[in-house]
Amino acid sequence: MDDWIDIIAEAINATAVIDSVLHPSAGGVNVFLGTTRAETRGDGVALVALDYEAYREMAIEQMRAIAAVAKERWPVARVALLHRVGRVAVDEASVVIAVSCPHRGQAFDACRFLIDELKKSVTIWKREVWADESMSWVEGNAASSSS
Repeated sequence: MDDWIDIIAEAINATAVIDSVLHPSAGGVNVFLGTTRAETRGDGVALVALDYEAYREMAIEQMRAIAAVAKERWPVARVALLHRVGRVAVDEASVVIAVSCPHRGQAFDACRFLIDELKKSVTIWKREVWADESMSWVEGNAASSSS
């Protein structure tokens, strides 16, 4: 099975993602699940969701590039990087990264690298949706899941 790298509109199935990275040579699987957290603006208005947008083809290419770097640095057996687009409500997952490696430390390090690089360099835009129906774009140069 190949790596699973995608931009998706549907809810993330973390179990399927974990299953996709299992490999006989890997003794460690690390998973990062980024969710929309409840926040309250300074004026007391609650966050109800995040809206994500992406130029899918470009974002997937960028995600593949950071996965390739991770595979150069660590003995990654398999990797999965999925990011949602569309509306992601509070408590729902917007991003999942799963990495399998021979040892747990390698899997932890590779997974941390992947989420940090995804947030830094993959062009995914995030807009906050508030209970008063106002919206505000989140500043930043790339993906920025709420976790």
